[in-house]
Amino acid sequence: MSSYSRITGTGSYLPPKRLSNADMVARLAQDGIETSDDWIVERSGIRARHFADEGVFCSDLALHACQAALQAAGRSASEVDLIIVATSTPDMVFPSTACILQGKLGAVGGAAFDVQAVCSGFVYALTVADSLIKTGSARCALVVGAEIFSRILDFKDRGTCVLFGDGAGAVVLEASDTPGILSTDLHADGRHVDILCVPGHVQGGAVSGVPLLKMAGQAVFKLAVGVLEDAARAVLSKAGKTEAEIDWLVPHQANIRIIQSTAKKLKLPMDKVMLTVDQHGNTSAASIALALDVGVRGGLIQRGQTVLLEGVGGGFTWGAVLLTL
Repeated sequence: MSSYSRITGTGSYLPPKRLSNADMVARLAQDGIETSDDWIVERSGIRARHFADEGVFCSDLALHACQAALQAAGRSASEVDLIIVATSTPDMVFPSTACILQGKLGAVGGAAFDVQAVCSGFVYALTVADSLIKTGSARCALVVGAEIFSRILDFKDRGTCVLFGDGAGAVVLEASDTPGILSTDLHADGRHVDILCVPGHVQGGAVSGVPLLKMAGQAVFKLAVGVLEDAARAVLSKAGKTEAEIDWLVPHQANIRIIQSTAKKLKLPMDKVMLTVDQHGNTSAASIALALDVGVRGGLIQRGQTVLLEGVGGGFTWGAVLLTL
């Protein structure tokens, strides 16, 4: 039994439809809601996002990302014995998006399930996969973050609808004799459920409640910057590493100001921080895996480097993973 797990391939996918801030301004203006490119950029750093077309599902985005990750790892779908999909926008109530994805990949037989921790989902899923590999329950896992947030946005709320986008990111995580995942740290505080949620559910064949995203932006910001620093320091401590040994910070891409604040607290220059929020928006559980793949394929994040992943999301959930690529 191998003692470690290691990322051997990364992949990502963005739906073709790209909406600039100007496109969003025009869309909101149709309902008499005023906003501007400057207003969006100043508050979030976001300049564009991608939306999935009608008839496209979360598993479809995940499929493309997984195929790219498998190709990068030199693995076939038949070698995969674990699929974990982190998502808040599943294809259906059940079965899991992971099972649907498994069928589309042709990777049947291994375990497949979803993880729901909203924007922290990929960190949660990677931690679970790492644990299952270390116990010998799996040897080759697909860990995926995939979201279609455009379908749960309230386009009458300019403060939230301009922030989110759709996409998917995936990694192949394999059993290894050399360290890959160095340490993990997960947390949640259910007292803060109301500050970021979609308060709706299906009942009697109809939607009960409000199936649209609700967010108290200031409360989320205040909580996020504190817990992200704590999680980062926790994984560094567990691994016996210091801030100076971090080659790359790959944070959840929610808001440029949260990212800048976290980097400052860790004494990291912004040229060591992967940024995709300007072009992707907040893709929730997909954002960290998307940003990681952009960094790897762009030749920035390289083998042997120490990488810190961290995220915070509704629940309220947060966590971090420290790894050697």
